[in-house]
Amino acid sequence: MPSAEPDLDLTSAAETAAAALDAAARLGAAHAVVRVERTRSQVVALRDGRLETTVDDVEVGVGLRVLHDGALGFAATVALGTADAARLGAVAVDTARTTRRAGGPAVELAPEPAHGRVVWRSPYRTDPTAVPLGDKVALLADWSRRLLAAPGVAHVAAHVLAVREDSYLADSAGTVAVQHRVRLHPQLEALAVGDDGDFEEQRTLAPPAGRGWEYLGGEGWDWEGELSRMPELLAQKLRSPSVEPGTYDLVIAPTNLWLTIHESIGHATELDRAMGYEAAYAGTSFATPDRLGTLRYGADVMHVTGDRTVEHGLATVAVDHEGVEAQTFDLVRDGVLVGYQLDRSIAAEAGLGRSNGCSFADSPLHVPLQRMANVSLQPAPGEGPTLEDLVGGVERGLLVEGDKSWSIDMQRYNFQFTGQRFWAIRGGRLAGQVRDVAYQATTTDFWGSMAAVGGASTYLLGGAFNCGKGQPGQVAPVSHGCPAALFEGVRVLNTRQEAGQ
Repeated sequence: MPSAEPDLDLTSAAETAAAALDAAARLGAAHAVVRVERTRSQVVALRDGRLETTVDDVEVGVGLRVLHDGALGFAATVALGTADAARLGAVAVDTARTTRRAGGPAVELAPEPAHGRVVWRSPYRTDPTAVPLGDKVALLADWSRRLLAAPGVAHVAAHVLAVREDSYLADSAGTVAVQHRVRLHPQLEALAVGDDGDFEEQRTLAPPAGRGWEYLGGEGWDWEGELSRMPELLAQKLRSPSVEPGTYDLVIAPTNLWLTIHESIGHATELDRAMGYEAAYAGTSFATPDRLGTLRYGADVMHVTGDRTVEHGLATVAVDHEGVEAQTFDLVRDGVLVGYQLDRSIAAEAGLGRSNGCSFADSPLHVPLQRMANVSLQPAPGEGPTLEDLVGGVERGLLVEGDKSWSIDMQRYNFQFTGQRFWAIRGGRLAGQVRDVAYQATTTDFWGSMAAVGGASTYLLGGAFNCGKGQPGQVAPVSHGCPAALFEGVRVLNTRQEAGQ
């Protein structure tokens, strides 16, 4: 296993952090938290087996947030050193003073105990950012050539994104967290063109994950199996009939359902959004605080958790960017809204007690925001239904696999989702692919139509690198686990007809 120590000079980071905290305290800050971070981000992209783009970027910086006289202030710099850190304290406090003059209620932070020194690393074996560029290109080129050699495949795009994030966090309460994590997102997309000029495409279904380079060697995903199946699946899709719009029972695989969870539950249960703080940018939420404990979000079998601790989760940490310990908590239980995702100021403002550790900034130069945990739909208890069991209970329906496009309104209520692969279900059996499918519903109608959730054998942790939020905008990595699930009586659209084609 790699060392738990991050790719930072910890002695220098500790001195820098101490100087920033000392300066903030001398200037009267009631609380302060400082992050010294180094993030390495890589992109390798190929088109038809030839290298198209490479990026290898390293960002290093220090960010300090203070609470002073009931207002928050933030300052950041790329200069690492005690003198610069001390000046950072003065700038952060001055920012808080300026913010305080703007008026509004005083900011409070929910209480959080000190956690002493915490050293944590995400589980992996090979740092994906340390793998030589030539090795990455060679693997993606080999996979691309294999797909291009198949009849009917005209083009292949391949890319891999890799991030290594090292941080040293310290706060004025006495928490010091040294954290080191990696994440990886490999993907291939193949395009086929028919004799009549029609075309279709399919992507691999492997999710991004908090894993090392061993992920591409088959640890956590069957790449050999998927790549061998893709050309024939794509050829079948190109020949498949267009879906007849109407009402269907849907068996939705986790490779598609994770995105519906993200948009209709994950964002909707961010408490700052539900309280109106994202109204000017990405919208609010229908799941308002007055409905906590009473809103019928979905069917009785619906149990959704927020989790900052799950293995290989993209939002998994030991301590968040406010010094709060990572936790697991309920958002929806027995179909009812029972919780929200919280940071310390929102938890205090809403009177909900302790934060559940949902603070994150995508850079040391950016102020932490209340960001999404790994929000997941739990499988059925015990052994639970298999995918075959769920399909076998459907007389007329569709099996949906893979994410593609989506649309959702500003209250996270009315939505429409498409996918990568769609299979007709007739009499409890798969009856070939169809295409041009989108499913449309309101959030509560959709989750209320969930008749069954699969067992643990159907469970998969999906997710995305690029969840967007805030002004100025930030992106955050987040995972969403779920089993396959059965939804009854869902409206299905024909996307080709809807587009007037």
